[in-house]
Amino acid sequence: MLHMIRNIQYRGRKIMVLLLALGCLTAGAQQKPHYTQYVLNNYILNPALSGIENYTDIKISHRHQWVGLQDAPVTSYFTLHTPIGKKDYKTTATSYAIQGENPRGKQYWQDYQASEPHHGAGLQIINDRAGPFNNFSAYGTYAYHIGLNERTNISAGFGAGVSQVTLNTNKLFFGTDFPVDPAVAGSGELGRMRFDMNAGVWLYSADYFAGVSVNQVVPQRLEFADNIVRLTNGKKVPHIFATAGYRFLLSEDVNMIPSVMVKYVNAAPVQADVNVKLQYRDFLWGGASYRSRYGFAAMAGLNVMNGFALSYSYDYSTTLLNTVSRGTHEIILGFVIGNRYNSDTCPKNIW
Repeated sequence: MLHMIRNIQYRGRKIMVLLLALGCLTAGAQQKPHYTQYVLNNYILNPALSGIENYTDIKISHRHQWVGLQDAPVTSYFTLHTPIGKKDYKTTATSYAIQGENPRGKQYWQDYQASEPHHGAGLQIINDRAGPFNNFSAYGTYAYHIGLNERTNISAGFGAGVSQVTLNTNKLFFGTDFPVDPAVAGSGELGRMRFDMNAGVWLYSADYFAGVSVNQVVPQRLEFADNIVRLTNGKKVPHIFATAGYRFLLSEDVNMIPSVMVKYVNAAPVQADVNVKLQYRDFLWGGASYRSRYGFAAMAGLNVMNGFALSYSYDYSTTLLNTVSRGTHEIILGFVIGNRYNSDTCPKNIW
């Protein structure tokens, strides 16, 4: 009897994961990954940030969602972007400070000036696995930055590349009582590579940032292996992200940056993330986040010298998922290449 109960629980967990994964691939749910620490790398959501810095910015991230739940979502990404034709190697709203100055003190922000017009280019590689599905995408991005006035910049950008959703048929076996469709049994990974795009605009200054982007611009029907497997009415749909944040100087050494991100997907409930980040100079920071219909998160980060940053976040769900998981972990490693101010030991401040 005990063995039977455990077997039922095991199958129930696998079926739950499959249903969650299927839900994520229909038109009525979010299909793109969640990012708790999006404020550290808004470029992952908006290609208009390509080349916003004075240097090449590299981020590597790994996110393990709903730890303890078998085949729960796991997301990894690599991003790189760099300016092109940027002649004013001053500091920007998100870059290093000039040697000898308080990196984020009052004087620094009073003297902030908009950047000269320039281009930016980048690369995004994202892999998101959930249950039997794997969503891989890669984009090359471009953006153009221009000053609206002495203290405000605006940029517009787009990304173009490929996307592929694959189905691992080996994960569709739930026991002899739940046989796999013989049309796909033993087929391994099924899926097709397709063209995809994203686009966005970004407004930024010394005190604030705001942007809107659209991911998965090209709607596509979900199907696998020459129409052998098709989700009923399943398709990839555009995702709209609106983001904004503001900087408050609490003291000469401490900044507070509240921000919000709103996500919209057709036929799905609108979801909002509200964040607050407290930062001591450019050295140490901590923060908290609330996601509607999901739960809370805590975040912390450390910048090491002027070329490496490490940050971590932990999500706690207030939904029923909390009964079968041990939270969500996300880590980001950041690297800088070509920093013009190599003698400056004050690390980077990304909003």
